[in-house]
Amino acid sequence: MRIGPRAAAALALVTFIGIAAFGWPLLADGQSGLAHSKDAPWLFAALLPLLVAVVVATIADSGMDAKAVAMLGVLAAVGAALRPLGAGTAGLEPMFFLMVLSGRVLGPGFGFVLGAVTMFASALLTGGVGPWMPFQMLSMGWFALGAGLLPGPERIRGRAELVMLSAYGFAAAFAYGTVMNLQGWPLIAGLGSGVSFQASDPLHENLVRFLAYCLATSMGWDLGRAVLTVVLTMLLGGTVLRALRRATRKAAFDAPVSFDSGGGSGPGHTPERGTGGHSG
Repeated sequence: MRIGPRAAAALALVTFIGIAAFGWPLLADGQSGLAHSKDAPWLFAALLPLLVAVVVATIADSGMDAKAVAMLGVLAAVGAALRPLGAGTAGLEPMFFLMVLSGRVLGPGFGFVLGAVTMFASALLTGGVGPWMPFQMLSMGWFALGAGLLPGPERIRGRAELVMLSAYGFAAAFAYGTVMNLQGWPLIAGLGSGVSFQASDPLHENLVRFLAYCLATSMGWDLGRAVLTVVLTMLLGGTVLRALRRATRKAAFDAPVSFDSGGGSGPGHTPERGTGGHSG
């Protein structure tokens, strides 16, 4: 499912809002009082209608039907069920490999919506609702969207495709953790001047502190997530990719509907069951 002009515009708007939401503690004035604990409800209020806009725009551009929406619901439910399996254990989160493969098969627009909806559903399932949730939804949406933007299967298939998806999953797992660190880092105090956010300091000094904060606090967690994503992709990726592609072919999201207008439509007519049968 490719991104059409309307879906691209909606995704660009969501991305712009997300970058502003993640980055404004570093760019805003130190006396402004901006904090994610206060802006998260507003971001969540803006994010939900924008996600609906992405869905509507994708439907309008690519002809998604009820079967595609049902596929979205099934994959989101599976991803939400996978998340608690590794929650709280050294970053082992099996849902990430499913987001990579789903974004790969179903495209960037579908992948973005799937990532965000899956994170929302998993937060409800695990009781992880809080000011961080809209930021998790955005980050997971970007994670799955990136998989859909990789070179197409007509160019890379088989073992090479799994290696490419594993490499992307490894790098994107670290990127997800880094972005989520940026969400919470400005609110954490008392860690010492070496890694804490200082609103009055220049941007480059805060970025150095942020890098030190990531290395000191989340490197091990991100590494566990990245390694598990690679292992599951290499072990199960081929099977899952075939299943997803088979499901999309059977659903035929973009197949035109046609009716046979041949003769013999009377009440006694029996449709032919093939072209090589015998009469008698």
